[in-house]
Amino acid sequence: MPNIDDPKPTPHQPVPGPAGDRRLMWTRLFWFLMLLLLLSYAFNPFGGTDRAELSYSTFKDLVKQGRISSVDVQGDDISGTFAHEYSIVSADKKDTARYNEFTTTKPSMTDPELLPALEKNNVTIKAESSGNSWFGPFLIMMLPWVVILGYFYYLRRKVQNAQGKQGMGMFGGGDLFGIGRSRAKRFQKSKTNVTFADVAGLENAKQDLREIIDYMKEPKKFAALGADIPKGVLLMGPPGTGKTLLSRATAGEAGVPFFSISGSEFIEMFVGVGASRVRDLFENAKKEAPSVIFIDEIDSVGRARGTGLGGGHDEREQTLNQILSEMDGFEPNQSVVVMAATNRPDVLDAALIRPGRFDRQITLELPQKQARRRILEIHTRHVPIGRDVRLDVLAARTVGFSGADLKNLVNEAALLAGRKGKNIVESQDFEEARDKILLGAEREEKISDEEKRVVAYHEAGHALLAKLLPDTDPLQKVTIIPRGRALGVTEQIPDSDRHNFKRGYLLNRIAVTLGGRAAEKIVFNDVTNGAASDLKAVTSLARRMVCQWGMSDKIGPVMFRLGEEHMFLGRELAQQKDFSEDTARIIDEEIQRIVTEMEEKAINTLRTNRAKLDALAAALMEHETLENNEVDRILGARTMTPVEVGVPNTDEIQ
Repeated sequence: MPNIDDPKPTPHQPVPGPAGDRRLMWTRLFWFLMLLLLLSYAFNPFGGTDRAELSYSTFKDLVKQGRISSVDVQGDDISGTFAHEYSIVSADKKDTARYNEFTTTKPSMTDPELLPALEKNNVTIKAESSGNSWFGPFLIMMLPWVVILGYFYYLRRKVQNAQGKQGMGMFGGGDLFGIGRSRAKRFQKSKTNVTFADVAGLENAKQDLREIIDYMKEPKKFAALGADIPKGVLLMGPPGTGKTLLSRATAGEAGVPFFSISGSEFIEMFVGVGASRVRDLFENAKKEAPSVIFIDEIDSVGRARGTGLGGGHDEREQTLNQILSEMDGFEPNQSVVVMAATNRPDVLDAALIRPGRFDRQITLELPQKQARRRILEIHTRHVPIGRDVRLDVLAARTVGFSGADLKNLVNEAALLAGRKGKNIVESQDFEEARDKILLGAEREEKISDEEKRVVAYHEAGHALLAKLLPDTDPLQKVTIIPRGRALGVTEQIPDSDRHNFKRGYLLNRIAVTLGGRAAEKIVFNDVTNGAASDLKAVTSLARRMVCQWGMSDKIGPVMFRLGEEHMFLGRELAQQKDFSEDTARIIDEEIQRIVTEMEEKAINTLRTNRAKLDALAAALMEHETLENNEVDRILGARTMTPVEVGVPNTDEIQ
């Protein structure tokens, strides 16, 4: 049905904590001391621009003339004030400076005439001991510098602590603020408590990693046989399949330190920083060998080289070159294993995945039914679940869920139970959580009766074709309650995990997807925009049948690339045709033919079973949501009542 854009979430505003308050306090203190330093220069006790510097002989002449009002004697330094304003004319006689104060220096020899002259002319005399004359001004001048240097020393210590005392930090080793240091998170042996017992499924992957674990535990046993430890392990798979968890479990099983970093953390705006961080990471790992290095999303730095010039490409390629160099530099006796994860192994540089670097490449798939059950058992260990919860049934109804999806399912169910004030999580909570993840949350707005009737027939068309056509996925639930961005949803879940798809299955899948539009044509003799997502899905599926899977007799058993396809997610990332315009026209005609034929098939099937279509729509108008068994009871009823005004026959629908 029509898509509704979700409101944008309000960005989270960080709340300042104690650490931020302390930084603010130190910053304010720093600027206060800078102001104090400027003021100390403005009021410098050693002299200033508002005092006339007189020679000692001129000073004596002015005393005898009665033009000096007071003097302040500090050792050999004499300062004071004039009785009247004193003027000094410049050498070019253009400027005149006027002063009220003066300063002069007494010669080292004793002058017996000075004191009588001062007394004779009524000059006020103030004298201080020469021993304390310099200490106060010196302290005023030096104190701001001492505090400023202390502030920078404090910053240096904070940077060292943030780096875990792995380097010199600021002012040390030529590495300003440790920018070239590795950002890897280090987990001690005692803190890497994740083991293979915490990883459900993935038995083949575990088996490939066990001998690496045994090598790190007992390297001498393998060295005696002439075997070298694999240097690198590349974990490939869709998001959420447990690549990071499996790497931590490997380090936990071996009981060795674990260094974890994302590929994007190597790259900075400064050229050469990525390579420096790679060197630092490998150096730290070698010091603590045996150890495990884990690089998540390695495709961010490991893409094929030569794809661009300048800018970030140069920095990324330098980082990749350093990784290759470090992996080649491992000695045979250094038990350091580099594990990397990616969901784009097709874009990695060939030098990165050759033997001798990432020797092992392990593919992680979405968990099968039994693996999903074991994953649910792990995630519900600390969740109080009710007796009505059957994990095997829940595992069967979560086809296509990854390990991360299953963890989210358990968490959503626990949140729903807590919202209802329960002390245990029941089966209904898991059902609501699954519907919320697959179908979206229920929307609060109401729709009109006429629009509700259109939605009911639309979803009834999907559901009825899913029941009538052979080789289709079993119907699970159909609802006309607005959820997420849709006004109604028909849910189909296969009985088992499918890997191969027959042409008949795909064609019927297209017909079921077009069932909503076909029902609108039959009942209302019109169509709505509610089938927009359905049309997008069938067009994409038909295009794959024609261009990639050789299911068109007119095109034949050939494959045409439509773009750069994601290896695991199965979607095109860039448009790039490698066929002629004439071939493109034939492809478009075949896609249109398949979709049109399947729509005609859907319309004819629904016309033949119009009574059942009306009964399903009536039941949806009344109950809004129907489970699979309820749909079976309705389709098995002897009499069917068409929906005239949206009111079903309640005698036939229980």
